[in-house]
Amino acid sequence: MVELTLWCPQDQVEDVADALQALDAQSVSVEDADALTDAEQALFGEPGMVPQTIGWRHSTIKALFASEDSARDAARIVVAQDFFAGCTVKGIAALAPQDWVRLTQSQFAPVAIESDFWIVPTWHEPPPQAAHVIRLDPGLAFGTGTHPTTRMCLQWIARNRGLGRLGRVLDYGCGSGILAIACAKFGATAVDALDIDPAAVTSAQGNAQANGVRIACGLPEEARGQYQTVLANILATPLKVLAPLLCARVAVGGSLVLSGILERQADELMAAYTPHAVLEVSASQDGWILMTARL
Repeated sequence: MVELTLWCPQDQVEDVADALQALDAQSVSVEDADALTDAEQALFGEPGMVPQTIGWRHSTIKALFASEDSARDAARIVVAQDFFAGCTVKGIAALAPQDWVRLTQSQFAPVAIESDFWIVPTWHEPPPQAAHVIRLDPGLAFGTGTHPTTRMCLQWIARNRGLGRLGRVLDYGCGSGILAIACAKFGATAVDALDIDPAAVTSAQGNAQANGVRIACGLPEEARGQYQTVLANILATPLKVLAPLLCARVAVGGSLVLSGILERQADELMAAYTPHAVLEVSASQDGWILMTARL
């Protein structure tokens, strides 16, 4: 594998990157060329806020090619284009062989939800204090326990374990099935894990089997009756639209648990649910909140 490195002002980045992809680059990445200097430029502010600029003032573009000849040919062709004015080729270098699978796996460590409750990828051993473990590898469906929205839901489940508190559970928009699996492990009497994405349904089924728990996976229209616990970790807009449906699924005295909500969206969620339930903010992490209601 050979890496071609270029330096570009903001206005030329898109054209140069597109050209490299058209020239059979196996991957193209863009980084802040001024990173770790006084000129470093942050692009993102609070979660959900639109960045003021869509690119750095100066960028380093790195393109991977299968051979040195293909990298040099790509550099020669790109340099000859009008849109390359003001850009610079910084170098072409062979990369040392990498175990990409091991490198990717190294980015995903066990995640502590509570002191005794951990999410652990299959290539790691659970820590000694992990009395409760969900084995889960990153995949196509959302939910590995690392995002604050998922973590807050898991913490709520762990703190409401036992004594029949969870009862019959509906995980609406189940993604990887991580919340449904946690409920099954913590004493739910039955769990329905539903999602509009067939890939998520398949993922949830496989993850449940790998963790030795039984959950019923399917599409949203397969929800039946009422539930002691209804969980929905999606986003604020669909949560507002789904307010009547979700609340209708909560049994009397049951719990509604909503996540995927930014702190600044709390009031609009409360307003949307006012005809059906009284929502309150139960937890917050990194600009995200967990909202719950007892019906």
